[in-house]
Amino acid sequence: MIEMNKIIKQFLSQVSEKNQNEPEFMQAVTEVAETVIPYIVTQDIYYGQNILLRMVEPERVVSFRVAWIDDKEEIQVNRGYRIEMNSAIGPYKGGLRFHPSVNLSILKFLAFEQVFKNALTTLPMGGGKGGSDFDPKGKSDTEVMRFCQSFMTELFRHIGPNKDIPAGDIGVGGREIGYLFGQYKRLKNEFSGVLTGKGMSWGGSLIRPEATGYGVVYFINEMLKNKGRSMKGKKVIISGSGNVAQYATEKCIDMEAKVLTLSDSSGFIYDKDGIDSEKLHYIMELKNEKRVRISEYTRKYPKAEFHPNKSPWNIKCDVAIPCATQNELDKEDAISLIKNGCNTVGEGANMPCTPDAVEQFIKNNVLYAPGKASNAGGVAVSGLEMAQNSLRYTWTRDVVDGKLKEIMSDIHTSCVKYGSSKDEINYVKGANIAGFVKVADAMLAQGVV
Repeated sequence: MIEMNKIIKQFLSQVSEKNQNEPEFMQAVTEVAETVIPYIVTQDIYYGQNILLRMVEPERVVSFRVAWIDDKEEIQVNRGYRIEMNSAIGPYKGGLRFHPSVNLSILKFLAFEQVFKNALTTLPMGGGKGGSDFDPKGKSDTEVMRFCQSFMTELFRHIGPNKDIPAGDIGVGGREIGYLFGQYKRLKNEFSGVLTGKGMSWGGSLIRPEATGYGVVYFINEMLKNKGRSMKGKKVIISGSGNVAQYATEKCIDMEAKVLTLSDSSGFIYDKDGIDSEKLHYIMELKNEKRVRISEYTRKYPKAEFHPNKSPWNIKCDVAIPCATQNELDKEDAISLIKNGCNTVGEGANMPCTPDAVEQFIKNNVLYAPGKASNAGGVAVSGLEMAQNSLRYTWTRDVVDGKLKEIMSDIHTSCVKYGSSKDEINYVKGANIAGFVKVADAMLAQGVV
């Protein structure tokens, strides 16, 4: 054990020297290293090949200036990025994030996680991520269009349907994807499946908006089924109120679970009667059309409570699904959840639980699904969109949903295969090793490149 800790510490020290001031990236690397390195040293095929050291180094990092003109005819300048992390099993695949918090550390962490997530889907996709510190909130459609066109004018030379296929992420929805795709099409003079998350009338896939939210609930249900249980009748608390949270709520309702909370940056709502389909429709109207705070919910449903500037992790529940952002759920939140009876946690966001929180869940035998496994539904259906684009064909909603269920079930099976010990399943270990094995085998086969 002492020798293993020394090996892990040496590896992390080596990576840290090259990636100083990148805490999110180092957090993601540390979580993987602690479970994968003990596996590597037992496997002659991987030991001594520095596979993980090669994985943590991006194949390519692109940074560029994005200048655009706002509605006041003033010139604005933002910074754009694309991290092309690993292409061993397929072209780079991963979202674009437009948010003021975007920096190199966050995008490298997301790209690194994406490599493992994409490998788990069983689809031939490498990992990448990109975005900008541009904030679409409060901007007019024309301003967003100008920014997207300027952003794509640089990005287009680095992407392509067989090279790098971006998608949406925080701040990049259907509107932004449309503007980005339009500019790419104009610059390249071609109609190709270079972006996913497109509109249905121009190459999109059914179930894509719902995929991440649906997928996380499908995965949680697989974990419960493995224990002889199901989502039916479970009390669920969810953070966030964006795309992932909305469709996770919808799928929970479909499975007869009772969703009690949703949130945004201003606080959370708690509806002890449960958020049903009618109430969810109203929340979608508030967040997607009116773009107002979640607190407005209590005006129409006064029995519900609004808790300003707080997270929902002190509410009694069976299942928790953090869907907001990274590191939103810490050690104290985890302890509160466990005390209040929560026995299952599935990450809808990317790395929303801090390492200390994850440690609490595992130590207390909570069924805990890391985001690279549980929220892989979004990129899985992006992969299915790519397949439909190549076929010049659109599958039905039932066909895509069926494939999504099958993929989430397969991911669960892979996690069980590599994460089982005695009567317990460590889904963090299982997801990390399963993803590593697929990428590492491809890297070994392709030589030192």
